[in-house]
Amino acid sequence: MKKQGFTTTILHSDRRRGTEFGATHAPVHPSAAWGFDTVKELMAVFQGDSPGFVYGRQHNPTVSALEAKITAMEDGAATICFATGMAGIAAMLWALLKRGDHVVVSSFVFGNTNSLYTTLDELGCDVTFVDATAAANVEAALRHETRLVFVETIANPRTHVADLEAIGKLCTARNIVYVVDNTMTSPALFRPKSVGASLIVNSLTKYIGGHGQTLGGAVTATGLYDWAGYPHIQAPYRKGASTTWGVTQIRKKGLRDAGGTLSAAAAHSIAVGAETLVLRIGRTCDNAMALAKFLDAHPKVAKVHYPGLASHAQHERAAKLFSGFGGLFAFELKEGLDCFQLLDALQVVILSSNLGDTRTLALPAAHTIFFEMGAARRASMGIADSLVRVSVGIEDEADLIADFEQGLKACRQA
Repeated sequence: MKKQGFTTTILHSDRRRGTEFGATHAPVHPSAAWGFDTVKELMAVFQGDSPGFVYGRQHNPTVSALEAKITAMEDGAATICFATGMAGIAAMLWALLKRGDHVVVSSFVFGNTNSLYTTLDELGCDVTFVDATAAANVEAALRHETRLVFVETIANPRTHVADLEAIGKLCTARNIVYVVDNTMTSPALFRPKSVGASLIVNSLTKYIGGHGQTLGGAVTATGLYDWAGYPHIQAPYRKGASTTWGVTQIRKKGLRDAGGTLSAAAAHSIAVGAETLVLRIGRTCDNAMALAKFLDAHPKVAKVHYPGLASHAQHERAAKLFSGFGGLFAFELKEGLDCFQLLDALQVVILSSNLGDTRTLALPAAHTIFFEMGAARRASMGIADSLVRVSVGIEDEADLIADFEQGLKACRQA
């Protein structure tokens, strides 16, 4: 069959993989375990020599169907789903790194991701945070013991865009695992495989699930990295093509051992949400651009951080790499104005710490999701006390602009 488009592939993936009674969606399988007719069959599946399901902590038919969807979305080789995006990142690090290893991480990563890497550093893996908008900074930080480089496509909340292409070339040349968190763009706008990523992280809670009702995460292997050259792959997982050894170890040592399992019900909910990703992200990008332009021209706004604006430092890079600029932006008010007054006056926009929802959400970043970092670290990331993060939804554009317009009117000089 001729290769089909993104949405067509996702819509029909369950049916084409085969479902009971011709169902158009993979059914929900709540079972915690599966039985076998013979011990040899059980042993073959347990040892990874035959496909099948043994125990729900690491495998489930409904979750497997979602994993196939995510793999197709990212044009990857294999995917593992987790209870949350953070569970996926933690499991990946747990499975692939050892004491004494070194990793390089973007300075602008999301607050919880930053916290996780800080903990990793305390546990004996050396972590170096660098400004990943320039590949030269990453290169300068590399060492002989560097195992992994981790970046996000668009940073939350200041929307820095990493030098994705150049970092990919650097990691390929040095045989370093290159991990790209694609949550802010989603595979509808960008495929990190195109810049040489080894592994791709997605928070399925955000744009892929898309409706703010289900938690989930995924780690996808692109098939570009040959794990035969990676020093920490254990003997039981060196089966089949060496490009799959890493993802097998993550499933066994990260998912099975740590237990961050995605439920069958959650997998089904995310799979259904994923079918409308392209439709939702298109409307979201249009709304975000309209709002960013409105705020950029408003006399009470000092600065808008959105890759779609020509004034953004990485605008040209984003335009080259992404098919849209995403639904996240941040803005700062003029000096003396109170962002709390603005936020409290909003009537359509919801004050919430989530993002990637169908509804528009906003919060004061310094006082919430980046509060634990402290003032000095926030300053180094460019997160001002007046910075408002906005995750744009699919409401009518005019209603969103009107809401921010009346919110800004309520915002007065202190």
